[in-house]
Amino acid sequence: MAAKTIYPTRPLATWKKAKELRNTYYKEYATAHDRGAIRWAGGAWSLGAVPAGLGRDVCCLTSEPYGASIAWDRDFSLQCLEAVEKRGYARDLCSYMRNYWGSLLLDKYAFGGPFPKPDFIWQDHICCSHAKWYQVVTDFEPEIPHFSIDVSVGPYHELTENRLEYLVAQMHDGIEWMEKVTGRTYDDELLIEAVENECRSTSVWAEVCALNKAVPAPLDEKSMYSLYALGTLMKHDRRVADYYEELRDEVADRVANGIAAVGNERCRVMSDTQPPWAFLEVFRYLEEFGCVSVGSLYTFGLIGMWEVGEDGTWGPRKTPMQKGIEIKDRDQALRILAEWNLSKPEWQHFYSPHLKSEMMIRIGREWQLNGVMLHYNRGCEGLTVGIAENRLALLEAGFPVMTFEGNMGDEREFDRARTLARIDAFMETLNLRRLAS
Repeated sequence: MAAKTIYPTRPLATWKKAKELRNTYYKEYATAHDRGAIRWAGGAWSLGAVPAGLGRDVCCLTSEPYGASIAWDRDFSLQCLEAVEKRGYARDLCSYMRNYWGSLLLDKYAFGGPFPKPDFIWQDHICCSHAKWYQVVTDFEPEIPHFSIDVSVGPYHELTENRLEYLVAQMHDGIEWMEKVTGRTYDDELLIEAVENECRSTSVWAEVCALNKAVPAPLDEKSMYSLYALGTLMKHDRRVADYYEELRDEVADRVANGIAAVGNERCRVMSDTQPPWAFLEVFRYLEEFGCVSVGSLYTFGLIGMWEVGEDGTWGPRKTPMQKGIEIKDRDQALRILAEWNLSKPEWQHFYSPHLKSEMMIRIGREWQLNGVMLHYNRGCEGLTVGIAENRLALLEAGFPVMTFEGNMGDEREFDRARTLARIDAFMETLNLRRLAS
């Protein structure tokens, strides 16, 4: 049995603050009407900086993170899923969507009390179910106004002025629509502030992930799931941008002092797409072999914004502010927001699996990986499409690949024993045995 390599470890000092921010977010949404505030619902990729122009008391509920929160609670998730199935909806639909619908149908909020219905829906559409998700919500609750934006204009490297303008024009229309349905006057200064915060938070999150290139890795992916989630909730909020800068500084200090997420690190892997949220224990199981999952394209690129630096490696994308750009008006703010989001890594592979394979191979090399774990996730068609092609590309690039089947939000489709057995076999192919405790 190989001897352990011991690195110093310690908990994240900023962990408690992240937890408090998340709890505050869900509480503020639920209690918004008690203090005269308004609330909207939409996806984690919705252009959330835009509704921020309606006032400082605007609260949102992003749907995918909420569906994941339900998935973590197996009993409540089962209630939600069965409620949707009784309505005749198929089990092969997005499991986040089905958890969300079930919570609405049952009138139960995952964080206590009745489901807090939004004043309006603000959604974008790139995944096959995005706009349809809220079309069904308005079937259940016809009085909720719904506006959806088509962001599917093609991969970023093919972006043209006409494609960019197509998105910007829709956002201008959306602002006029929001003023009508809320009765509020739009504030461009609040929009500009929100765009700057979004650029800052998403760039700094990429900076945090890039620090995980270090050996030993300062963060493990299971912990990163809780940290990146703040950006999926309200990346346009100053509190999140400020928190990510605080987190970055702490992670940089961990790198400088050799502080490890996994004290016995001797093997580095990455995962892919959403994990089975009810079974995050699989990541702790890896640690029994001295193996750490340092992240994934999903963890890095769902909200993180990246670019290739002068040295040819992947790093955080420079923000408009870092480039000395001053945002002066509504149109400029919307154009920056549109262009920024269209470069999102996780949007690129909706158009071709080879774009995802290129990014995954880059991560494999720059983060010094020994292998890759691919989740054949039946709960998300959008992020899992082309995954078999990704596997072949990774193998051709020289990375050992393990696959396992499951569902991010429906625990009935995850076989724990079988998955652990596959991990055992994969670790054996990497010449790793379980370490002595």
